[in-house]
Amino acid sequence: MPPERYPSNVTDAQRGELIEPLLPEPERRRPSRKHPHGEIVNAILYVVRSGCPWRYLPTDLPPFMGSLR
Repeated sequence: MPPERYPSNVTDAQRGELIEPLLPEPERRRPSRKHPHGEIVNAILYVVRSGCPWRYLPTDLPPFMGSLR
C-alpha cells in the first residue's frame, strides 16, 4: 500500500475489517475494475471529509465518471 496521502485515507487493515464486508462480491462475468475498491473508498472519504465536489478531487484519486445533467 502506498504511504498515506491524505488524512481521510484508511489502511488496508481498516478497510478489510470495517468496509470490505459491506461491498458487493465481484461478478465473474464483469471485467475487472479500473480502480480498486480501496481507491474508491479513499476518494469517497476525501469528499466527505473535505466537502469538495467529486470533480475537484486531486488527480491521484479516481476521476469523476459521469455528468450531473
